[in-house]
Amino acid sequence: MLVKLPDITIINILDILVVALLIYKLTQLIRGTRAVQLIKGLVVLLVATTVTDWLKLYTINWILKNIKTMVVVAIPIVFQPELRRALEQLGRGKFFARPLDFLGEEEAERLVNELVRGIEMLVRDKIGALIVIERKTGIKDYIETGIKIDGLVSAEFLVNLFVPKTPLHDGAAIIRGERLVAAGCFLPLTENPYVSKELGTRHRAALGISEQSDAVAIVVSEETGIVSIAVEGKLTRNLGGTATKEKLLDLLVAKNNRQMAFWNRRSED
Repeated sequence: MLVKLPDITIINILDILVVALLIYKLTQLIRGTRAVQLIKGLVVLLVATTVTDWLKLYTINWILKNIKTMVVVAIPIVFQPELRRALEQLGRGKFFARPLDFLGEEEAERLVNELVRGIEMLVRDKIGALIVIERKTGIKDYIETGIKIDGLVSAEFLVNLFVPKTPLHDGAAIIRGERLVAAGCFLPLTENPYVSKELGTRHRAALGISEQSDAVAIVVSEETGIVSIAVEGKLTRNLGGTATKEKLLDLLVAKNNRQMAFWNRRSED
């Protein structure tokens, strides 16, 4: 007897591919967070419920089923950071994205040059610093935790903010556009349990703000003078002046604008 297989259409294949992509993106989103352990716990609970049902352990099965119901209600609360991050990433997607028109190419390059010059001065004197650059996701909640400032970013301005034993030394400086809008700000610490124990509070705060938003966080280590940049929950360390400048330009200047500028310079040469 032949078994007739169901007809597979392009819509079916597209449906499977979309589901596979969603599962992959979800895996990427929760990788390296506490959500991994929570999902493992849910899997164990589901397996235990199935096994107790098969073995006819009615009392334990009844308890597990009720726990499972409570877990379903608790999931939005337990996974609140991950759900928030997922929705923010969806909002930053290409469909909803707007170009970075609040900062033109020349302004971005001037900002990056001042940042790199200031960072080199901080590294030379081994002064610790945490600088956050706002991008598409607003971080007003964190700006309001610090001292409001409205000044054009310059290297000297940044260095003065982080001079040791001054009121704003330990907090984060937040930049919006070309202007430094607040200093001494408190940032959320990363929830990633796999972060190296060698990293201090500044690095953990930089990772935390990059997990909660698309902001770029720059850290200068007070002990070693090492420069690090955190973006999207990932930390790049041991950056030199040139590498720092290139990375910041890639993050703050639209790629098409950089390519046009490159070809314009080539044509002028």
